[in-house]
Amino acid sequence: MLQVKIYDQRDFPSYLPKLNQLYDDLFSGGKGFRASLVSEVARHLLLPEKTQLLLAQTVEFIHNASLLHDDLVDRSLLRRGKPAAWTKYGPEYAVLAGDYLLARVMVNLSQYGNIDLVHYTALVISDLLEGEWLQDSLINDFAVTFDDLTRVHNLKTASLFKWCFRAPFILSGRMEKDLHELLEEAGALLGILFQRGDDLLDFNVRNREGKAILGDLKAGYLNSFGCFCVSHLSLDGRKKIREVKDLEGFYRSIGGEDVFKEKLLQFDQENQKLIDLYKHYLDKLLELFSESRLFHLVEFLKSLPKPLYWRE
Repeated sequence: MLQVKIYDQRDFPSYLPKLNQLYDDLFSGGKGFRASLVSEVARHLLLPEKTQLLLAQTVEFIHNASLLHDDLVDRSLLRRGKPAAWTKYGPEYAVLAGDYLLARVMVNLSQYGNIDLVHYTALVISDLLEGEWLQDSLINDFAVTFDDLTRVHNLKTASLFKWCFRAPFILSGRMEKDLHELLEEAGALLGILFQRGDDLLDFNVRNREGKAILGDLKAGYLNSFGCFCVSHLSLDGRKKIREVKDLEGFYRSIGGEDVFKEKLLQFDQENQKLIDLYKHYLDKLLELFSESRLFHLVEFLKSLPKPLYWRE
């Protein structure tokens, strides 16, 4: 995918130097995947480069605002291998910096003049915040169900993936109901797959990027794969997971490393079903397209589960 530069100090007031310093730290080191995704969709729709940049900035501003707030609520000390903004600049500045990014999103989009996109973006931000609220309510809840977590992921992670799929089509003027229903379904599945792939990293599965191991669990959060692994345990057995200090301890708590490997195989099989469903929705999309360039877009979208879930 294209690498998109979405942050420039000229985007923010020079008379707020601490804000600019905070954003320098925040935006450096991020993968910018969502920005690249929405830019690719927009490029295939032949939207102008200025519009592609607007979309890329929008999704990254929303995403990074959520990170600023998440880190503070979770008291996470690190973000992308560096001190989290709230630890370096103070909680008040982290909150204000996140709020300011969301405000800039609405300012930027309203200047563009597409009320449908402004409305949809506001709905996505609302879903994202609801997802954050629900996720925070699950901290130290070891009775959480897989369905509970899927609901959180659909509101939180998947909301921005759906936006990446739909926003360029809104700006292109293609507002057919059946088109956007398919884009919504496909985007939601991709977002859930991305989150589940990320949850596996916490247990050092396909962890090529070197994410901290058991970070979620040590923070009291039983993520989707953790929840899947303990599904056979009683509530008392689940509560003992709180005491786990390392992967070997986690293996013992669920019945051994062989049980862990079997759970991983089953988890991958369940998510392969989602990948197959995702590709089914993309095939349905092809039936709505007559332009050859959109055939190429669908082929590109079909390739995404490999890096996002399988991390290849």
